[in-house]
Amino acid sequence: MDSRFDGIKRFDKKVWLASPTMHGDEKKWVNDAIDKNWVTTLGENINEVERIVQDKIQRKYAVGLSSGTAALHLAIRLAGEKLYGPRPCNVGTLTGQKVFCSDMTFDATVNPIAYEGGEAVFIDSEYDSWNMSPEALEKAFEIFPDVKLIVVAYLYGTPGKIDEIRKIADDHGALIIEDAAESFGATYKGAQTGKFGDYSIISFNGNKIITGSSGGMLLTDSEYDCHKVRKLSTQARENAPWYQHEELGYNYRMSNIIAGVVRGQLPYLDEHIALKKKIYERYREGFKDLPVSMNPIPDNTEPNYWLSCLIIDKDAMCPQVRSEREALYITESGKSCPTEILDSMMAFNAEGRPIWKPLHMQPMYRNNSFVSTEGLLRGRSNAYIDEGTASDISMDIFERGLCLPSDITMTEEEQDVIIDIIHRCFL
Repeated sequence: MDSRFDGIKRFDKKVWLASPTMHGDEKKWVNDAIDKNWVTTLGENINEVERIVQDKIQRKYAVGLSSGTAALHLAIRLAGEKLYGPRPCNVGTLTGQKVFCSDMTFDATVNPIAYEGGEAVFIDSEYDSWNMSPEALEKAFEIFPDVKLIVVAYLYGTPGKIDEIRKIADDHGALIIEDAAESFGATYKGAQTGKFGDYSIISFNGNKIITGSSGGMLLTDSEYDCHKVRKLSTQARENAPWYQHEELGYNYRMSNIIAGVVRGQLPYLDEHIALKKKIYERYREGFKDLPVSMNPIPDNTEPNYWLSCLIIDKDAMCPQVRSEREALYITESGKSCPTEILDSMMAFNAEGRPIWKPLHMQPMYRNNSFVSTEGLLRGRSNAYIDEGTASDISMDIFERGLCLPSDITMTEEEQDVIIDIIHRCFL
């Protein structure tokens, strides 16, 4: 480690990006399930967490599932059947169909489209929220007017411009699947995320703001869809005295044990959000004299502040090159880059992470179309624009941004050291 970091002591205990925060109530409900021998995909814990979540988000129905990805898959399956009709069990419900998707998100948001045989078309981000650009979405409908499904994700707990996206979808007769996996507890114009999609999902993965170690939920206002999800998630068994199966099903139901952990976590949601917000604001104050900005908070939104992130000013970036799996940088006085900051934090036992690599840059999706506000940057269409002359906001945020340690258990003293480390990266 170079002399810029002299005097900083390595953390004895790792400072995590975002670890599960347990309170003790989780054990109570898990033990209750074990004591009552409800260690299956039925039980009081599942019933209660479904009730709490649907009341919190103000949806008519919430169905507990094994993961947020399972919830997305079933949402996409239902949307495909509603739009294009049922298919044979060996043919996906989206086979031959394009779907508009957020570009900057975890690949779990869009992989279920491939499960169902569809083709994702990636929509560029906007600087205002780092989420799907409504302007780019409108451009995408000009290029692909027959698309009838949009999958929208909210990045790091911050809602996007979902009312503008909803209007565009309605104008084109399209359904919306709202991926609120990272934003449980966040609000847009006073309404909870998870409220706005034709189908919406949340996640209780291990590092989410409320965790069950795994688990997720699908949210809908349709009684039919609720019953359909419950059926599909339990291998699509028919109402017969034997195991009768007339369509393809899945083993996707939430365990009553996992639901016990979630049930113990849910009363602490507001507390977790308040602690995450305090971390965000402390970073923002600590970086006010650096050439960086925090991840944006758009008007009319209140994030859950799941992860605090920063983006480096363009003229303060030192040279940085990334291959598929490695990165190199050159130290330059007064400048830094995500790779240098992440390496420096890691040297002192603090965990950060790059921004989600945009999906149009992922090897498995490089042949898919990608649309910016200027038109099609890559794909098969006469509207194609030379990538060298067009903007790519998702890629720019990825190149200049990073996720900071945002763990609720992080002390102010530990956060001050992290802020100091980042300051010294710019010396």
